[in-house]
Amino acid sequence: STEEGQKDSRMAEEDPYESLPTHSVPVHLVAGAAAGIVEHCVMFPFDSVKTRLQSLCPCPETKCPTPVHSLWSIVKREGWLRPLRGVNAVAAGAGPAHALYFTVYEKTKGFLTNNTAGHANSWAYGASAVVSTLIHDAVMNPAEVVKQRMQMRFSPYNGSLECARCIYRREGLVAFYRSYTTQLAMNVPFQTVHFIAYEFFQQILNPSHAYDPSSHLIAGGAAGGLAAALTTPLDCVKTVLNTQQRPEMQAAGGPANSTVLLKATTGYRGFVEALRSIYNVRGIGGFACGLQARVLFQVPATGLSWSVYEFAKFLLGFSGGHSA
Repeated sequence: STEEGQKDSRMAEEDPYESLPTHSVPVHLVAGAAAGIVEHCVMFPFDSVKTRLQSLCPCPETKCPTPVHSLWSIVKREGWLRPLRGVNAVAAGAGPAHALYFTVYEKTKGFLTNNTAGHANSWAYGASAVVSTLIHDAVMNPAEVVKQRMQMRFSPYNGSLECARCIYRREGLVAFYRSYTTQLAMNVPFQTVHFIAYEFFQQILNPSHAYDPSSHLIAGGAAGGLAAALTTPLDCVKTVLNTQQRPEMQAAGGPANSTVLLKATTGYRGFVEALRSIYNVRGIGGFACGLQARVLFQVPATGLSWSVYEFAKFLLGFSGGHSA
């Protein structure tokens, strides 16, 4: 009939990306895992710089004018591979953490918005970000602790597994979640701003929500950079709790006395103590330490993460057929 012919014609004209099975949980899991590993690993050296700058144990990198100079300083003094220490820990955590993170976000967003898009849904994007962050951080926090201990200058550990074992033996399971509440206090606003900003920029750059690599890259990078800048003070507190390094540990002097680093891990026990210590040592400016490095890490990392995620959904959707 004429009506059936018009319906078939409209279906043929639809963007194929919109008809893909992107509400499939396996697609979200695989795409999310790939995005998480890329996000955390590609720009990892600048994450190492950020950790050094935010730690209360003084290091030469704090005197460098830019994060690039700081990275070069680490490479010159400690070797080319030094900025990559801990990357295997974060890769192991980022895969499952981001698989759940994107899946929970997509399913919650779909439920709250009834699978619609637009600026009117900003509250739903924010609420979905909160739910997904709770799940993500529960998985990712132990990997963050190991990663940041490995990133520190004169870190005494030979590998991530050794680091995890030593932390567990000396400090117990609680050490892996000492910064969890701080991580949530940072990541809930970070991810809320991140997802709302991403969806906002997508609505402007790509209102049809078709697969468009450039819009995913630009919107992701802009959203990640904005969220990173706004939440840097809380990230400083998280780093202090994870690394457990005090200014007097500078007296350790080097690897020969690295046992001092292991013995001095009973320091900061909570958010308030870490907050007070940062202020006492560095003043109000201490809460902006690592801002440049954090933004420099987050802009390309988040842009790549969304690009990989959307590409993986696109690829897996086509390879998996068009059935919902």
